[in-house]
Amino acid sequence: MASFNLFLLPGDGIGTEIMVEVEKVVSWFEKHGLATFERERGLVGGCAYDAHGKAISDSDMALAQASDAVIFGAVGGPKWADVPYEVRPEAGLLRLRKDLGLFANLRPAICYPALADASALKRELVEGLDILIVRELTGGVYFGEPKEIVTLENGEKRAVDTQLYTTSEIDRIARVAFDLARTRGSKVHSAEKHNVMKSGVLWKQVVTAVGKEYPDVALEHILADNCAMQLVRRPKQFDVIVCDNLFGDILSDVAAMLTGSLGMLPSASLGAPDPKTGRAKSMYEPVHGSAPDIAGKGLANPIAMIGSFSMALRYSLGLGEAADLLDGAISDVLASGIRTADIAKAGENTVSTTEMGEAVIKALDARTK
Repeated sequence: MASFNLFLLPGDGIGTEIMVEVEKVVSWFEKHGLATFERERGLVGGCAYDAHGKAISDSDMALAQASDAVIFGAVGGPKWADVPYEVRPEAGLLRLRKDLGLFANLRPAICYPALADASALKRELVEGLDILIVRELTGGVYFGEPKEIVTLENGEKRAVDTQLYTTSEIDRIARVAFDLARTRGSKVHSAEKHNVMKSGVLWKQVVTAVGKEYPDVALEHILADNCAMQLVRRPKQFDVIVCDNLFGDILSDVAAMLTGSLGMLPSASLGAPDPKTGRAKSMYEPVHGSAPDIAGKGLANPIAMIGSFSMALRYSLGLGEAADLLDGAISDVLASGIRTADIAKAGENTVSTTEMGEAVIKALDARTK
């Protein structure tokens, strides 16, 4: 039986609650003989700052490096609003991405038929929606230097964030997008601002060059602001969208709300395969944040976290059939009408975080009888 090492980083807020439900799913797969999963837990975000004075410790980074997959919850909250910028909770997430070399962020936006009415858009616009946003994760304005706030001679402050990309950074994320498109609808939209940004000009040039190596995949360039509008206007025109770090952050949140709730959407962050082992560093996390307003109340939707583990099964652990089984169980639960508060209509009965996790386990049982 295959054995894998998972490093669990629940983080802050609802991260701790939804991680409990993921562990139940992991245990279910172990019980049914799929694989064994060695699990270690660490601290990241505000809780790590409280314990160590930094957003993630060096020892926990070492455990992340040694794992087959990092399963990440959420970080941040008002408690840490005034801590120094370099040790803010989000710095732990950024360090994980950078030190693990997680350059490719995959964010699916899938509208389950049972949830089409939960979207802010009309059912006919979102029913059957299946978009994959491929976001470059370790470059761009979030990491470019200089990044600073300086005081000028006249006493005025000036803030600088640098948007910076190289040919190789764009090339590798484009190839991820085109490879994934071949397994889906064979269409890639590249969202950039080539009309006003030099980085956008280079982005368009490099993606166009890569696209010529994939004659079976249709490529369209779209201005990033227009892409945001089109996601609301006619979202089902998209299959795979590839974009830089900043635009990917924004567009993936727009796409998330098309599905009805941020609480539904998982994500994967992947690095380059190791030349010796062929395996890549990886981290899986829900798109939503730490939701401090509902933390500890049992209201959080664990489906995005559970779905993130499904992506780990598929992309890092080579267990595609198990991922299909888990995705099917999630779909069954939603089709049965079980809802947490974030995806419920007014007046509908809702279940707790724990009850939703238990429903997924029961659906897995039903599918394997």
